[in-house]
Amino acid sequence: MRTRSESAETVGLRMNVPPDQNGRSAGVKRFKLPKLWGGQKTQPQPQAVGNTRIDGHHSPKDREPRPVVPAVVAPVIPTFQEILGSEDVQHLCEASQQMIQREERLFGDQMETDSLTQQSKEVDQLAVDYKNLKGLVLRILRLSLSPGEVSEEALVSAVKAIHQEVDQDLQWERRERSSPPWRQGDWKELHDSTLRSLVEDRLDNPLTPPPDQLGNSSFQRDVNSMGRQLKEDLLTVVSVVKRCYPPEQDICNFYAVLYHHAFSSRLRKIADFGLEDKDCTFLLRWTNEYYPQILQKPELVTEINSEVMGKLLNQELLEPLEEQYLSKQQEELNTYISRVLEEAEQKWRQGEEPAREDGCYVSDVAYDIIQLINGMVSSAGTIVGDQQKAQIITCKLKDLMQSFKTFHNNVMKQNKANSRPFVKANLGSIRQFMEVLDKKHHLFQEDVQRNCLQVLTHMKEAAHLYLLKPVHEGLRPKYTKLGTSDWLSKPVVFEDLMDGMEREIQDLQGAVESCQQELVGQLHQEVTVEYLRRLLKGKVKLKDKEQQHKAYQTITSNTERLQELFGKMGSQEDWLREILIKVAEVLKLQELPSIQVEVVSLGTAFPDLSEKHVSALLKLKSNISKTNRRMVKETLTDSLKDLDAVAARPFFSKVQVK
Repeated sequence: MRTRSESAETVGLRMNVPPDQNGRSAGVKRFKLPKLWGGQKTQPQPQAVGNTRIDGHHSPKDREPRPVVPAVVAPVIPTFQEILGSEDVQHLCEASQQMIQREERLFGDQMETDSLTQQSKEVDQLAVDYKNLKGLVLRILRLSLSPGEVSEEALVSAVKAIHQEVDQDLQWERRERSSPPWRQGDWKELHDSTLRSLVEDRLDNPLTPPPDQLGNSSFQRDVNSMGRQLKEDLLTVVSVVKRCYPPEQDICNFYAVLYHHAFSSRLRKIADFGLEDKDCTFLLRWTNEYYPQILQKPELVTEINSEVMGKLLNQELLEPLEEQYLSKQQEELNTYISRVLEEAEQKWRQGEEPAREDGCYVSDVAYDIIQLINGMVSSAGTIVGDQQKAQIITCKLKDLMQSFKTFHNNVMKQNKANSRPFVKANLGSIRQFMEVLDKKHHLFQEDVQRNCLQVLTHMKEAAHLYLLKPVHEGLRPKYTKLGTSDWLSKPVVFEDLMDGMEREIQDLQGAVESCQQELVGQLHQEVTVEYLRRLLKGKVKLKDKEQQHKAYQTITSNTERLQELFGKMGSQEDWLREILIKVAEVLKLQELPSIQVEVVSLGTAFPDLSEKHVSALLKLKSNISKTNRRMVKETLTDSLKDLDAVAARPFFSKVQVK
């Protein structure tokens, strides 16, 4: 046992050695160790005797009380045997240093074979001590992830010991003779394999699953427990273990790769066997959702490079799992949509009316289906890790929309007492479907989106035709007087038409507001088309400027009345007013250049204006010659040719003229 007064710099290994050549005992031999802690050696200072220093000069402070300087006590480092005997694992680094010094003394370059033979007992003891040291170091490594069972100081010391031994291995590799038997191993590989074995063991014996996991399958409980163990251990690595290793060793990523490979190998074995749909989904979620979420935790994301590790399962194993999962989701979606449509059709056949909200007929068809599609595809994109792959779930949506269209057409064809309410309710669903298809591209493949929109557009047009047809039939007798001399001379003709429209429009109410606006807007456009078509039939001839001005006033007045009525009912089609006002301007103008300018203006705003339309309009003006009519049409043709425009809002193409 060494005394506390012995210097930490000179204390060495205590062992029995033979007497030297002069017969002196060498029972205690000291080897100088490198200094383990920082600090500078103090230089010897001149000593003072009495009030005078030994250099003959008086101290300038010999009359002042001298401060008491506490003595610096050097740390006490136990001997190798003390470390092993007490299992003082906080000094494994020092024990390793002592062993390396013993090894160098016995096997160094200057040692002769005869001397080594004479010290065989010491060599044997060194081999035993080396084995014991290795056992202690490995025990500390195996406790690395159990902070409560080993101190940070012990792990730091063990890591330093490993680095020293690795350096000594390299030292022997540079020598031209064989190393001692205990140097045949590789300390770096020993460290790595020990941690690898530790990780394997912790995933084989993971944390007990929490109570809320007990209802899951044994497979799910096992995977959850392994994942939980992985997360807790990686958090321990970055919060505790990292401090015990030098930065260049990058221990966080080393552990992360070990856990990644170990967890991945266990999941691969599971994936090789057929899984039930529920377990298949669960495994995909762990691969693409839960595991990445663990690595993205704030504590881990700055320490672990998850990108270099890749996915838990390779694509070869993932593809059949993805196909199984997506096929099941597609089947569930198709079944659900079919059931929703069947329930809606059953209510209609039984004579029920759709539910009402705020006085409007509503249907849950679109809402329920859209909610399911959005949830399914969005969730599938996360589960399979690819939003485009998830779109396969909706690949049969066109067929399902065709089923919706068939139901919709049957409602209109049979025209039951509750058919009109159902059509109005369906308009709301059609609009909802179209908005989702138009705005949420990530839910659908491009061809599915395009085909479904076509189906829905036809459904909307058919619904408008069905609902507006009775309105036009009721107004037809009143349409016949438009564009006649009575229309021009008797204001009551148009008033009669307005009264009829107000009554008919009341029957259009009941759709949700946006659909109601669109429906009334469609009627607004169709009435405007009919108004202009009747005018261009040419039943009235405007012989002079006075009659033409009268026509201008009548058309302008009628236009404002139409705009007021339809605007009050919700129409947003204000652009229709511009058409009739420009037509009225053409009828009022007398100078050819002015007429040409106005016709070109009309054609520029509405490029589907044809020469036939212009010809019919100009024929109403009896005082314009055929030559002038031709000049106006040629001017229009030239201007449209230069414009090369496409009608954003087709109108004149709907106005049939001979």
